[in-house]
Amino acid sequence: MEQVITYILSFLQGPDRKEASLVCKIWYLASQDCQFKKKLTYRFPASSVSLDGIRCLGRYPCYSVAISHLDSSSFSKAILQQVALHLGPRLESLSLRGSSITESSFLAVAPHLPALCRLDLSRCDSLFMSGTLLSKEESRQAVGAALGNLEELDLSSLRFLSDLTFNRLTGCLPNLRRLSLAGCHIAFQIDPYRGSSAGYDSTAMLSLKNLHRFLSERALSLKGLNLGRTGMTPEALRSLVEVRGLCLEELTLQGCKELTDQAMAALWKWQPGLKTLDLSFCTELSDKTLLAISSNLKELQCLNLAKNRRITDSGLLDLMELKCLQSLDFSECSNVSGGELVKGLCSPVAQARLVSLSFNSCTLITDLTMFSLAQLLGPSLRVLDLTSCLYLTDLSMRAIATYLPGLVVLRLGWCKEISDWGLLGLEEPTKECKPDKEKDDKGPKFSCNFGNMGFFSPPKKYLEEKPRRVTKQDLVEFREREGASLLALRDLQELNLTACTKLTDASITQVLRFQDLRTLSLSTLSEITDSSLVSVASHCRGLTHLNLSHCPKLTDHGLSIAARSLHRLQHLHLSCCDKITDRSLALLAEECKALKSLDVSMCKEVSMAAVKLLQSQLPSLESIHTIFVGGADLSFTL
Repeated sequence: MEQVITYILSFLQGPDRKEASLVCKIWYLASQDCQFKKKLTYRFPASSVSLDGIRCLGRYPCYSVAISHLDSSSFSKAILQQVALHLGPRLESLSLRGSSITESSFLAVAPHLPALCRLDLSRCDSLFMSGTLLSKEESRQAVGAALGNLEELDLSSLRFLSDLTFNRLTGCLPNLRRLSLAGCHIAFQIDPYRGSSAGYDSTAMLSLKNLHRFLSERALSLKGLNLGRTGMTPEALRSLVEVRGLCLEELTLQGCKELTDQAMAALWKWQPGLKTLDLSFCTELSDKTLLAISSNLKELQCLNLAKNRRITDSGLLDLMELKCLQSLDFSECSNVSGGELVKGLCSPVAQARLVSLSFNSCTLITDLTMFSLAQLLGPSLRVLDLTSCLYLTDLSMRAIATYLPGLVVLRLGWCKEISDWGLLGLEEPTKECKPDKEKDDKGPKFSCNFGNMGFFSPPKKYLEEKPRRVTKQDLVEFREREGASLLALRDLQELNLTACTKLTDASITQVLRFQDLRTLSLSTLSEITDSSLVSVASHCRGLTHLNLSHCPKLTDHGLSIAARSLHRLQHLHLSCCDKITDRSLALLAEECKALKSLDVSMCKEVSMAAVKLLQSQLPSLESIHTIFVGGADLSFTL
C-alpha cells in the first residue's frame, strides 16, 4: 500500500506532496521516501529554534542542509556540532555560504560528514582570513578521512584565499570533480605583496602557477571549473586549458572581459568535449566565437552568451547543427534578431532540440521571428524569456499558446504591446494580425499631397496606441470556442507579465488558472483591480512568489480575500500600492504563516508600528522592505 502511495506522490510538486502527507500516517510515511528527500534542501538560520529542528531531522533521511547567519560565537559552533551529531552520517550537501565561521567551528562539523558530496564555503572570508586553516597535520588527516567522497566545492568570492589554504583544503579532497573560484583574486603574474613572480606557496594570494599545478594533478578527475569574474587574461586561459589530460565538461568564464576571439582558439582546440559553456559578459567576443563553437564543440548542450553586444545573427545559423544543444541564452545581445536562428532550424541538417531559450532585452525580435520560432521549436521548449522584447504583440502571444504547450517558464515582462486580446487568444476586430504582414511593411509611405508639406505618412507609434476594450460579448465568444489562449500552457510554473500595461481584469480573471504556478509577477499593471487578485488567488493556490508592486487599484478588501487562499505564499511585493493599509498586514499575519519576505516600500497607508507587529507575529519573516512607508516625504532639499 505504501509503495502505491509513494508512486502517486511522485507526480506531485513539493508543496502539494507536503499537504498530502497530512492525510494520515501511511501517507506521511510514504512522503518521507528517499527519492523525495534527496531533492529537498532544509534551510536554517543560526537560532535556538534551529537546534530543535536539526534534532528532529535526525530521525528521518536528510541529505541537504543550508545554514545562514553563522558567526564566530560558541552558539554557532554548537549548531554545527548538532548537524554533525544528528545529520552527519547521511548528509550529502552542506552550504555555509556567507557565514563568519572560524576554523574551530569548521572542524567541529567537517570530520563527521563521511557522505558529503557538495560543500559551499563561498564568501566565508573569516574562515580563510588568518591563513591557518588546516595548518595542523592531524586536522588535515581528520578532514581528509571524512571528505574523501566530496565532488563539488564552491570557493566563490573569497577575498583571503591563498595558495597555502587552497592547497591544504583541496589536498583533503582527492575525488573533487567540480570547483568554483568565481570572484576570487588570482595573481596572474606578480605577487603584489612580494613584488616578485607569483609562485606556488603564496600566503596572501591565489596564483596562476598554483592553479596550473592543481589542474595538472587533477586533470583526469576534474570536469567542471568556474573562473567567472576573475579577470582571466588570454595568456592565463591558454595555459590552463592546455594542461595535458584535462577534459572539462563545464566551464564558466562569466565577466572575463579581456578574452578575445583569438584567445578562445586554444579552448576549442584543447577542450572539445565541453557540454556547458558560460561566456556571458565577455564583451570582446564576436561572431567568430560563435562560428568556432559550431565547428568544434560538437557535444555542447548549454551555451550562455548574455550581454555580448558584438554578437549578431551571423553565427546563429550553424549552431542549430549541434545535435546535443538544449539551452541558449542571448540576453541583452542587442544585435540579435533571431532571423538566422529560424533559418538554422529550417535547415535539413538542423539537429538541435532546444529546451530553454532567452531573448531577454533583444529588441530586434519581431512577431514574424517569434511566430516562426514557435512553430519550429514546438512542445519540447520548456523555458522562454522574452522580457523587454518591446515590439512583440498579441500575434506572438497567440503563437506561443498554440505551438509551445510544454512551457514551464514564460517571461513577458515589459512587452507593452501585448493586450487582453493576446492572452485570451482572440483577434482584435479593428486589426489584421497576420505574420506575413511584416514582410510587406516598407516603412513610411510617400503621399501625393505636397500642399500641406505631408511628404510621407509616419509609421505606427509603438507603445502609444490603446487596443479596443474587451466586452462581455467578446468573453462569451472566448468561453464558447477553444482558442490559442494562455490557458493552453497547462504546465506553467513561472509567469512574468510585469509592465504589460494593456492588460486588464478582462484577461487576468479568465486565463490565469494554473494549479502548478509558483511564481507570478503582475507588477506595474495599473488597470487591474481586486477582481484580478481574488481570481488569481482562487485558481493559483500554489503560489509562493507574488509581485503586485505598482498596482494602484488594489485594496485591503481584495488582499483580505486573496490571503485566505495563499497559505503557501513565501515572498510578496506590494511596494507603491497606495491603497494597502495596516489592515492588510494584520491579515497576512493570520493567513500567510509561511511568509519569508515582504516589500511594502512607499505604501503611504502602512505604518512602522504595523510592520513591527507583523515581524513579531511571523518568526519565519526574514526580510521586509519598508523604505518611505507611512507617507514619508519623498522630496529632498539641497
